[in-house]
This record gives sequence, C-alpha cells and structure tokens, in this order.
Amino acid sequence: MKFEPIVVSLLDTDLYKFNMDQVIFHKHTDLNGEYYFKCRDKEITFTPEMAEEINAQIDHLCTLRFTKQELDYLRSIRFIKNDYVEFLRLWRPIREYVNVTLDEKGQLEIVVKGPLFSAMQFEIFLLEIVNEVYFRTKYDYEALRKSAEERLEEKIKAFNTGTYTFKYAEFGCRRRLSREWQDEVVRRLSKETDCCIGTSNVYLAMKYNLTPIGTYAHEFAQMYQGIDSIPLAYTNHYAMQDWYNEYKGDNGTALTDTITTDLFLLDFDRSMVNNYTGVRHDSGDPFEWGDKIIAHYKKYGVDPKTKLLLFSDSLDFDKAQKIYEYFKDKAKVSFGIGTYCSNDTSEKALNIVIKLQYVNGRPVAKLSDTPGKAMCKDEYYLNYLRDSVEFRLKREA
Repeated sequence: MKFEPIVVSLLDTDLYKFNMDQVIFHKHTDLNGEYYFKCRDKEITFTPEMAEEINAQIDHLCTLRFTKQELDYLRSIRFIKNDYVEFLRLWRPIREYVNVTLDEKGQLEIVVKGPLFSAMQFEIFLLEIVNEVYFRTKYDYEALRKSAEERLEEKIKAFNTGTYTFKYAEFGCRRRLSREWQDEVVRRLSKETDCCIGTSNVYLAMKYNLTPIGTYAHEFAQMYQGIDSIPLAYTNHYAMQDWYNEYKGDNGTALTDTITTDLFLLDFDRSMVNNYTGVRHDSGDPFEWGDKIIAHYKKYGVDPKTKLLLFSDSLDFDKAQKIYEYFKDKAKVSFGIGTYCSNDTSEKALNIVIKLQYVNGRPVAKLSDTPGKAMCKDEYYLNYLRDSVEFRLKREA
C-alpha cells in the first residue's frame, strides 16, 4: 500500500500552539515538559497495524520544515513577532522526543518529552494522526465520509434558513476524521454560510484567506505549576501577566477553568478585566459560568456587552444555539466548535487527549470545573493542588 502522509504542513495545527510557544520562547526556554496521551473511551483498542502506521506517520512529520510561504504567513499575523518566526525557520520536530507503544490489551501509549517550546508542538499533530489512522483502519472510510457529508449539508441548510444564527470558529484539528475532510468542512462552511468567522487551523486559514482563531490552552496556565518560585494557587496571575506583557491586550481571551473558574476570578481583577477582551468557557455548566462572568464584569463597572464570552466545551450546533439565545443580549457571544464540525459521522468520535503532566520533573494538573476532566499522573499532587486552591478560596473569596 502506498504511504499517504496525514500531516503535510507544520501549519496544520491550532493557532494557540504558536501563541503559547512565542511566550515560552521569550520568557521560559528553561522549561522541560512531558505530555501523555489518553483515550477516555475505555472500550477503544488499537491494533499493532494502527501503531505501526502511527509511528510511520510521526517519522514523516519529523521530516517537515516550515516553508518560506508559511513563515511569511505567520509573520503577517499582527501579534506574531519576527524573532519568533526566525526561530521557527530553524525549528523542526525531533523524533526522539516521541515514544509510541501498544500494550497487550491494545491500549495506545504515547509520551512526548523534551524542551517545552518543542514538546508542546507535537500535541495537535499526534491527535490528527491517531484519529485518521484509527478511522481509516477500523471503518469503511468512504461510508463515514458519506455520513459526514449528509450531516454537513444539514448544518449548512440550518444556517442558511435561520435555524442557527450564531457566529463561531471551526476548532476541529484534534479530533478530525481526516485532513482532507477538515479541509472540505472549512471550505464549505466559510464559503456557503455567513456565520463561520474563522478556523483554529493555521494552514486552512492561510489556504482560504480566513481569520486564524485562538489564544491559549490549559497547558499554558498549567506550566506555571512547574516553576518553583510561583505558589500553586497564584499560577493564573503569573500566566495572565506574562500573556499581557507579550501581547499587550492584542490577543486577549483568557481561559478560566485550568484550576477552577472561582479561583481564576480572584486574579481576574480590574486591570485584567480591562486588559483582556473576553474569556473562554471549556468546562462546567455554560449558563452558570456565563452568568458568573457577567456578574464579575458588573462588579468592576464594566459593561458585559463590550466583552466576549467564547464557549468551546464539547459543543454541537443545537447546544450552541441555546447558549446564544440565552446570552446574545447580555454580552458578545461566540463559539469554538470542533468535533461536530470535523468528525460528525455515523460512528462516535474518539475522546482522546494529550495533556501536559510534568514540567521540569514536577507534576502539573488541570482541575477544571468538571471533575471528570482532571488528568494527573500523580494523585498525591492532584490532591495537594486541590487543597491549595480551596485554601486560597476560603481565605480570599
């Protein structure tokens, strides 16, 4: 069988990888990271053939380099700085940082270890590879593609008939059916409807002249847990401060739930409220979260209608419409929709993640507002982090 590469460009990733990496490049090049793969679907198993193909795809990934056109495109994004782009001219994914194994029960294990500025770049590429290998190997791909096309047609019709009226960005890299299907989805949603404001996929944004969308992920706030001088319950403060110092408010949507939204709001003070254009929801009840954020803005005398509420937690289009109807007259509202754009088929999408677990040898964790989303290799540390968060909340809230 002819080898068909899954990742063909180093821009075929989410924008926030470059955003976060630029801050690390400028401020934290001394950090080393360890990332671990997890499939949350307990019944899912992988075959030796799948593992072999995944390894071959990673081998290919590590032959890629940024092209002049790609570097020039990154340079055209107003908040990406020239020195960082010049660094990317030299950067390459290093194969030795990634180890893939398959245990006797068919559980796939992937570990990425290396300098944080380099290790972090593998996450999206690896998830793209694992997803496409799994679905092409296990199922009749053409049948899946046909079911995806039928569902896409229904979505486009719903936007064009007014059933859906909200604005959103396509966030589908990490759980996409395939590279070519995500390309088709982004092309059609952006050309055939008026509601798709952009995509997180930098390559597709460049290809279709769309706005690349993204700020930062949980791993950015998590990494500050691995810095000895920073108290655990104050990591949001240092993360937001570094982010603002880097971007001066020009790339300013803050993620609230890395170590719970309640703790985040203690650090989201008047200066940060003014410095950030909005906040992103990624766990917990979206209605309760939105009302809490709006109340927080009002506490500081800020009109919530001038701020963005960006929702991105496992959204489908019907759920997004309900959230939009509730908040549309209270604040600016937008959505990041991933799986239900890029992998909505007759088969259930994989619930797979790759999470940062250690920084400089120290465990780090995400608590989130949904307890089941917590992922940490060190249970003792996870409990210690929870205690630190609860202690500060009791003392200051």
